[in-house]
Amino acid sequence: MSIEEYETVIGLEVHAELSTKTKIFCKCPTKFGAEPNTQVCPICMAMPGTLPVLNEKVVEYAVKAGITTNCEIERDSKNDRKNYFYPDLPKAYQISQYDRPLCKCGFIEITVDGEKKKIGITRIHIEEDAGKLNHDDFGGGSLVDLNRAGVPLIEIVSEPDMRSSKEVDAYLKKLKSILEYIEVSDCKMQEGSFRADVNVSVRKKGQIEFGTRTEMKNMNSFRSIVRAIEYEKNRQIDVLENGGKIEQETLRWDDVSGRTFSMRDKEDAQDYRYFPDPDLVAIKLSEEYIENIKNNLPELPESRKQRYLEDYKLTVKEADGLTASKYLSNLFEEAVKISNKPKAVCNWIMSDISRILNERELEPSDIRFSGTDLSELIELIEKGTISSAIAKKVLDKMFDETKKPEDIIKENGWIQISDEGAIKEVVIKILEANPQSVADYKAGKEKALGFLVGQAMKETKGKANPQMLNQMFKDELK
Repeated sequence: MSIEEYETVIGLEVHAELSTKTKIFCKCPTKFGAEPNTQVCPICMAMPGTLPVLNEKVVEYAVKAGITTNCEIERDSKNDRKNYFYPDLPKAYQISQYDRPLCKCGFIEITVDGEKKKIGITRIHIEEDAGKLNHDDFGGGSLVDLNRAGVPLIEIVSEPDMRSSKEVDAYLKKLKSILEYIEVSDCKMQEGSFRADVNVSVRKKGQIEFGTRTEMKNMNSFRSIVRAIEYEKNRQIDVLENGGKIEQETLRWDDVSGRTFSMRDKEDAQDYRYFPDPDLVAIKLSEEYIENIKNNLPELPESRKQRYLEDYKLTVKEADGLTASKYLSNLFEEAVKISNKPKAVCNWIMSDISRILNERELEPSDIRFSGTDLSELIELIEKGTISSAIAKKVLDKMFDETKKPEDIIKENGWIQISDEGAIKEVVIKILEANPQSVADYKAGKEKALGFLVGQAMKETKGKANPQMLNQMFKDELK
């Protein structure tokens, strides 16, 4: 039987770290990157006799996430204890939500290969994060850092509606975009504030029952998630085709080897022995509270995309690319407000800025310059102060230095040469050095002109005015 005769079934549990200033049940800060165990107190360290107090902002942010993902908001909710033992979980239980989550029965609409599809959301609930184990390669032990213990999370559980890694990629990017726009999470994947547990199973096409699923934990890279799904799909099909049986287990994805490895048997809900937390009161939300959150939501990606299509006449691809990230979209908004050149700004963001982000493996949130700086760079090109080639160099520097484009240009001596005498001198020099190209051009080979212009740009280190250079070559070749 071939791979084409199987269907992949995928569900996700996304954990998004909320952007609150303090933890979910105490006043400790949530700032990322602090020295180990410097953002802790008796409550998040689980000292005997301490009592948790729920951070109201956590509830507000979860409700925001629920509303924007088309969920029903529960008016009566509660917190539960999820019992398991692990070295970085100081209480030996996690405060989470079980049978009465804050949000349920939602969906997100995605588009893959031109086709729209709704991905169901089973629930969104609040919970606390665990601490972190730092493994000591030299001493051979592990050290516990509890700075992250008690950091507030929302867990967004999807229905098993996705059938390919492409759909998973589209769903995660759409969800990440929504959370960024409503400002409940910064979704910095490299810091672990947006990560997913990926559940994968396979079944023969036409089969109603789901196959046995495996789960890959705490994945925080779109690329890794796509690769892991493809590998696990093929692995499971291979096992079944050879007469084997899929075990329900938790797996670890190794990005270097491109393989999954077994960690432990997969737990079921009964293994966690959930029960209501006796130290926390029930969560009761009024209609007025929910309506107030609805009425104060910011503009969402879909709405902004439609505005870009109508007001700026961008293509669907351009509008999709810009609005996929709140940070890129805000950069675009600010630059267009000043320059009133939406197409030019869009081109720079979607081409050169995106290229640099990919090359340096940066997130859009890592961009250090403003829309004002970007509009200034575009203006300098149009004024003839610099060429497009030099502008690319300036942009590269803007990722490293918090300086204005004009200052970078002056410091590096990159002001464009627009003096006719200086340009003519370069043109004559290049023509004399390349008689064959001159002959080729006169014989009707237009590409020879491009070569000559390229040589002149190389001679001037990209500083010559390309339009003047092009015209002067044509005049001299006549």
